[in-house]
Amino acid sequence: MTRKIFNTIPRNVWILGFVSLLTDISSEMIHSVLPNFLVSTLGASLQTVGWIEGIAESTASVLKVFSGALSDYLGQRKGLAVAGYGLSTLVKPLFALATSPMWVLIARFGDRVGKGIRVAPRDAIVADVTDAANRGAAYGLRQSLDTIGAFTGPLAAFILMYFSGQNFRLVFWLALLPGILAVALLATGVREPRNKISSRQNNPLQWSEILSLGKSYWMLVAIALLFNLGNSSDAFLLLQAQQTGISPTLVPLTLFVMNVAYSLSAYPVGLLSDRIGRLGLLVGGFLIYALTYLGFAFVTAPWQVWGLFALYGLHQGMSQGVLLALVADKVPSNKRGTAFGFINLAIGVALLPASLLAGSLWVLISPKTTFIVGSIFAVSAIVLLLAVEGRRN
Repeated sequence: MTRKIFNTIPRNVWILGFVSLLTDISSEMIHSVLPNFLVSTLGASLQTVGWIEGIAESTASVLKVFSGALSDYLGQRKGLAVAGYGLSTLVKPLFALATSPMWVLIARFGDRVGKGIRVAPRDAIVADVTDAANRGAAYGLRQSLDTIGAFTGPLAAFILMYFSGQNFRLVFWLALLPGILAVALLATGVREPRNKISSRQNNPLQWSEILSLGKSYWMLVAIALLFNLGNSSDAFLLLQAQQTGISPTLVPLTLFVMNVAYSLSAYPVGLLSDRIGRLGLLVGGFLIYALTYLGFAFVTAPWQVWGLFALYGLHQGMSQGVLLALVADKVPSNKRGTAFGFINLAIGVALLPASLLAGSLWVLISPKTTFIVGSIFAVSAIVLLLAVEGRRN
């Protein structure tokens, strides 16, 4: 089985997976403790947390379209990916130096701008070097390696917080190291996939080129947008965990549990999607999300929180890579950067109203309402997905 994975998954995908692993160690060390740092150290309100998360994600997501389109136009993707990972690493010291929520907003914005630059070209590289029969497995493998970093980061944060006496700033400084290693590995290890796209394309952002992506693709974008209107920042899951009775020291471990489930499920689900199709697995992932958010609405004991975070990770494993593979299936190779850019834009733009809505519902009505509304959006996305894709199958 191991030999088969090595034979069917190209070298670039493996390298990108390890780059993501190191980057996520760096990012999740910070993100797993950032909400509590904002509230307990900098005195931010829950609504401020919502604003910071929403503005950083949504504003920076616009760049995903331009970086993806630029990678199609130039016929080169690696340089943009290096620039994006590099910027995210460069701004990380600002978290350690922060003395007010505004500093955190600037750091989060810079980090997300970096992600906005790198994501579409990186996802297009995976499709460029992988044949259609193994595309789901390739995206699943990259996601699995990514999430190994995503659960290692919170674990490292937990250990550092425990032995340093809740020293948030020490965690932020040490998070810089794996970020630097990731940029170095990307710059030296990934080869530009020149064989899939010509040196230059027409302007991908011309109206005729945008329309040529096709109705099927744009309906998938609409479904992703609808789903993510209910997918607020994970900061609210962490705050709910703490309010249910999990101590602040243990809160980062909830992300560890989530990402272990994500990592263990992403590759098998991707491989399965190559064999039986992607629609049913994506519907299943959305359904698990809806049930998980309902669980967070009515959770009453810490042991239930741990199970819900595991289910949340399973949702990600069943949906993230499969959605990317669906996009790659629907568009030609010379438009993939643009296609990944627009769907990431839709997801990112949805996060601002989603996070603001979640914060407002939490404060004005109740935390329960926040999660019930998120579940309703997920069910609505399932209905639309079945109506659109079900007709074609």
